Amino acid sequence: MMAMVNLSLPAPAKSPSRPPPKLSSQSSVPLSVNRSVNFEPLRHRLIKHLDAGHLHKAISTLDVMASHNAHQDLVTYSLLLKACIRSRDFQLGKLVHCHLTESKLELDSVLFNSLISLYSKAGDWTKAREIFESMGNKRDLVSWSAMISCFANNKMSFEAILTFLYMLDNGFLPNEYCFTAVIRACSTSEFFPIGEIILGFLVKTGYLDFDTNVGCALIDMFVKGNSDLESAFKVFDKMPDRNVVAWTLMITRCTQLSYPSGAIELFVDMVLGGYMPDRFTLSGIISACTELESESLSLGKQLHSWVIRSGFASDVCIGCSLVDMYAKCTIDGSLDDSRRVFDRMENHNVMSWTAIITGYVQCGGRDMEAIELFCKMIEGPVPPNHFTFSSVLKACGNLSDSRAGEQFYAHAVKHGFASDDYVGNSLISMYAKSGRMDDAQKAFESLFEKNLDSYNTVVDAYAKNLDSEGAFELFHEISDFGVEVNAFTFTSLLSGASSIGAIGKGEQIHARLLKSGFQSNQCICNALISMYARCGHIEAAFQVFNEMGDRNVITWTSMITGFAKHGFAARALEIFHEMLKAGIRPNEITYIAVLSACSHAGLVSEGWEIFKSMHKEHGIAPRMEHYACMVDLLGRSGLLREAIEFINKMPCTPDALVWRTFLGACRVHHDKELGEHSAKMILQQGPHDTAAHILLSNLYASSGQWEDVARIRKNMKERNLIKEAGCSWIEVDNKIHRFHVADTSHPQVQEIYDKLDEMALKIKGLGYVPNTDFVLHELEEEQKEQFVFQHSEKIAVAFGLITTSRPKPIRVFKNLRVCGDCHTAIKYISMATGREIVLRDSNRFHHIKNGTCSCNDYW
Repeated sequence: MMAMVNLSLPAPAKSPSRPPPKLSSQSSVPLSVNRSVNFEPLRHRLIKHLDAGHLHKAISTLDVMASHNAHQDLVTYSLLLKACIRSRDFQLGKLVHCHLTESKLELDSVLFNSLISLYSKAGDWTKAREIFESMGNKRDLVSWSAMISCFANNKMSFEAILTFLYMLDNGFLPNEYCFTAVIRACSTSEFFPIGEIILGFLVKTGYLDFDTNVGCALIDMFVKGNSDLESAFKVFDKMPDRNVVAWTLMITRCTQLSYPSGAIELFVDMVLGGYMPDRFTLSGIISACTELESESLSLGKQLHSWVIRSGFASDVCIGCSLVDMYAKCTIDGSLDDSRRVFDRMENHNVMSWTAIITGYVQCGGRDMEAIELFCKMIEGPVPPNHFTFSSVLKACGNLSDSRAGEQFYAHAVKHGFASDDYVGNSLISMYAKSGRMDDAQKAFESLFEKNLDSYNTVVDAYAKNLDSEGAFELFHEISDFGVEVNAFTFTSLLSGASSIGAIGKGEQIHARLLKSGFQSNQCICNALISMYARCGHIEAAFQVFNEMGDRNVITWTSMITGFAKHGFAARALEIFHEMLKAGIRPNEITYIAVLSACSHAGLVSEGWEIFKSMHKEHGIAPRMEHYACMVDLLGRSGLLREAIEFINKMPCTPDALVWRTFLGACRVHHDKELGEHSAKMILQQGPHDTAAHILLSNLYASSGQWEDVARIRKNMKERNLIKEAGCSWIEVDNKIHRFHVADTSHPQVQEIYDKLDEMALKIKGLGYVPNTDFVLHELEEEQKEQFVFQHSEKIAVAFGLITTSRPKPIRVFKNLRVCGDCHTAIKYISMATGREIVLRDSNRFHHIKNGTCSCNDYW
């Protein structure tokens, strides 16, 4: 039983010093002892002020009476305390407590309970418990209920549950308020099992059948404690008297558990049932629109119209949801509608500022505008919160501007967010995106408290920086500390494995997540599809896809992308049409994947048809990436004149991506004139575009124009433009082995070059003739032949031949496009050795077997 202690009340407030009152000539008796003074008018005035809602005036009247040693009765003090609690003016409530102490009145249970409630809502659970323990036999059911609620509200679930059990031991039967409070305490994964036991007790008492508050608490317990929406619906359906609060809660929880269609259905049922949505309902249902995969913007606009008709247009909470909805549901990437809603809001709070700043960050390519908005915000009266700082740090990371990020972090520290997880994790991510992994690691190590989100952030940072070893080391550290990993941890690790083609590590992660029970998690399954596809095992990716019960647009798009990258255009188009039949609306990324499949297979007519259907059938305005795909499709097929005509007719100004794609096609088809034109257009937009210089140089080199090659390389040197070095790698026994051109740094270098010499002799006997056109330097023919056979991808294949055995395919990865001679040589090597070789370059996969490639020599 809780220890009983004496009530420790606040010290009496000191009355302000004032001059002694002037006495009339008719009286020589001090006012303080004048028994004839009547304080009844002051009492009436105090009650009148309370009735009118003038709390401060009521307290002033109480001060006047106290200065003359006159005090109110218990009923008036009770009314004063309740008024302070209702207005959430806890300081005034504590002042009333001081006056109550001075009065020397013996408190009843009503006043004790009001004091518990006052300190509970003020966040001072220690004082609330002190008062509760001092009550002795004056505790009633309200006292117990208030104390359980105090602990639950202050996230002290264990203490709340313990107090509930003590109450039962003391012979009190819980009412609906006790049940509501203790169920709230069980709304965590840790205490959910206890909540289920209390539910059994609750069912026997019958409160579930008639009390709405208890029903709402149970819905929250199932959703927050166990992510169990099905059981939450059962409780909701059992509630006989649903009010707007219950409907709104259920709508909100559906959205939070990624079931937006359920939220929409509930909203329709609510309206048809005659319930009038309030500002919270409308805010919740607008948020649900952002999670829908189709028709989200159309429905969002209808709800916006409803908001205006309902008179909620100026509501800040709804305004924030609308800003967020328009930002996330934009079809063409524009934030104009979101910004218009924001600009028309009469009043802004921290949520509206954060919503629009986050919208610009998530939109892509609008990070500078996000930073400008943040700077405008901090000049005004609304201070940023930890979410705002988190978003602006992400913007700095996207811009690789760590200097600005450090300035904003210093600002966050001044605002007291130095120990905040969101801010700390965003700082780690900012450093990682800026290429400063050492500083990211230091930021991680300096966190006040490392939690799973912190580990996930730095694991993801290592994965995105292609340091899978660092990511896996941290993963093992998480396991050593006993921290339970979640879906994000696994998706980050899978991303790290796929980025470098480490299929061995990817398979290990797959086995680990199966043991952890994540095999049906949609996000993880999507990551598995991407991992297997990017690591060259497309059939394993398709198996994961087929075994998935719940597929979203990301699932379908990942599979289409996988087949496209592997050169299986027919299968990619087949999956695309299955997706449409399943009623899944494709997004911008889906169309990029499908157009890419058509491009790799030279399906010009199919590509045109799909390109035109984007806007016609799904209302998706083509972005620059879609135009680039069409240019690639036409260019790869040798239709250079059609491609340049298409570019000239674009409704927007072609960017460097479009021209760079066209320049690549000009190089493949040796069209110097159009190549020079496209290079000129690129360099007008970006004089320091390294890729444009390299592609033009290669175009000249393939035509033997070495003076032009020298001129471009000199220009690059003067501009300090550095070409990315070609690199190939292969995973053997869970270890990555990297090779550069003519590499001699590997411990098995002698074996590798012996195997290369052996292969050269064998494949020349089969008819291979080195194509020295791919040597982009002016050398003697013999030197060119030697140089071309020391390309990094050939070295990696040779290493694979001496370290792996049949029937396992040799999987090689390259950071640049594979050269034509290497492609031809590897086809001959597959014939000579009988081995299947899977090669991933910067554009696609090449499945090479028995002398043929899945790309049909078209890449």
